[in-house]
Formats: sequence, C-alpha cells, structure tokens
Amino acid sequence: MQLVVARIGRAHGVKGEVTVEVRTDEPELRLGPGAVLATDPAAAGPLTIESGRVHSSRLLLRFEGVGDRNAAEALRNTLLIAEVDPEELPEDPDEYYDHQLMDLDVVLADGTEIGRITEISHLPSQDLFIVERPDGSEVMIPFVQEIVTEIDLEEQRAVIDPPRGLLDGGEAEVASSRDAAKDES
Repeated sequence: MQLVVARIGRAHGVKGEVTVEVRTDEPELRLGPGAVLATDPAAAGPLTIESGRVHSSRLLLRFEGVGDRNAAEALRNTLLIAEVDPEELPEDPDEYYDHQLMDLDVVLADGTEIGRITEISHLPSQDLFIVERPDGSEVMIPFVQEIVTEIDLEEQRAVIDPPRGLLDGGEAEVASSRDAAKDES
C-alpha cells in the first residue's frame, strides 16, 4: 500500500536541499537516508534520500542526483510516497494511518448515520475528516478525542459526539449526548 509521507517545499540553500512538510508520525522510519520514495507526479521520481537534518524546526532533505538549487526547486510541491505493508499498524493504539480511516461509516453514539469518511485533511492545527452524507453533501469533523469518541476498525465505523451546530443542514438540530446532558442539568 502506498502512503503519502511528505510534500516537498521550497529549495533551501544552493546545494540541492529542500524543505519538507512531513505527513507521517514516523519521519525517522519513512524519511531516513537510503529510503526510496515514489512521487506524485510520478515523473519526478523515484527519489532516494541522501541525507536529512532539522533546521529551524523544519526537516530538510537532500536527494541523490539533486545537486543544486534549480533541481531542488523543480521538485517543489511533489508528494513523497512510501510503500507500506497494509497490515502494519502504528505503535500507539490510539493512532491510525489514513488508509485505515478511509471509508469508515460515521455515526452518532445512538447509531444515527451521519455519512462516510471520503478524505482526511491534515492541517497544521488539526486533522479533519471530510464526511460525505447520504444526500451527497459534505461536513468536516475535527479528528479530536472530544468529538470522535471511538474508532472501531472491526465494525468499520467512527462514532462521534458533535457539539451543537457542527453538523449543518438537516442534522444541525441533532444535539450531541454531551449537549443533551448539559440541557438536562
């Protein structure tokens, strides 16, 4: 299985280094020297990591055969893709790879269907589930423990407890169990 592990940013210096937006919780495993990564667009790769270092809180990588700023800049916005065993799981049981979460059914604690995860957006501040509802509309659900209360891979579902107003449209009036409990007090 292929997973996007990073996106190449701007060139750094004149010797072919690039900044990298890391998209994996295991950069030391996926982005170490000698790693061979597929790319998107495919014509840019595969790329073999020659060296890496952290500079001003950013990961810098140098690839074999990329020896100057112009070659490095030509790689800007290229996605780096690692081949991962589909059975491999993160070390922390509360962490998940994107491919494990894709297509999970999203439901409320009482079983009310909200939709299906079609995309996972990784923002600097938090991750979001993009959920397609039965009517074809989409809603964004922050992937935080207070809202996503359970991930059940066996049952292929994510249970959510959304705050009032998170679900717009016809579902907007559905109060989460947390809000209902507050209203009863």
